[in-house]
Amino acid sequence: MSPGIFGIVGWKNSGKTTLTERLVAELVARGHRVSTVKHAHHAFDIDHENTDSYRHRMAGAGEVAIVSERRWALMHESRDGNEPPLADILARLAPCDIVIIEGYKREDHPMIEARRMDARDTAPMTATNPNIVAIAADHAIPGESLPVFALDDIAAIADFVEACTISGEAVS
Repeated sequence: MSPGIFGIVGWKNSGKTTLTERLVAELVARGHRVSTVKHAHHAFDIDHENTDSYRHRMAGAGEVAIVSERRWALMHESRDGNEPPLADILARLAPCDIVIIEGYKREDHPMIEARRMDARDTAPMTATNPNIVAIAADHAIPGESLPVFALDDIAAIADFVEACTISGEAVS
């Protein structure tokens, strides 16, 4: 059985990462096996100069696995500059119940939009993204037709995510 997929989207400083972190903790506490995918809009590196694995990558290795008794990571170099499709990344994940995706706002899976008054941009994404099925905000949103949750009401948001990913239907 494929995992349920649910996204967290929002503008910079809207609370996406905090919401993702708290939602994952809540879903794991409820007994779900949860994986996450985080989209980065910039160059990032989990490996640093002067480490053996960094030297392997710099020598030209297309993939480098770093393995220990506590964790392992697989780094894949996209030397052609092409970002892999989300489906390819999801296919590499170990079996789980729910995948929470932070970012990837142009993909086709249900999403909740995080909104904070202090975000870099406060324009609603819902007008242009039909995959947004709910909003989590730190302020009131009068007249909104989608379900609106308080940004810190993690239990209610987790209930909603479970309904969307396990039954496949959003609840209001």
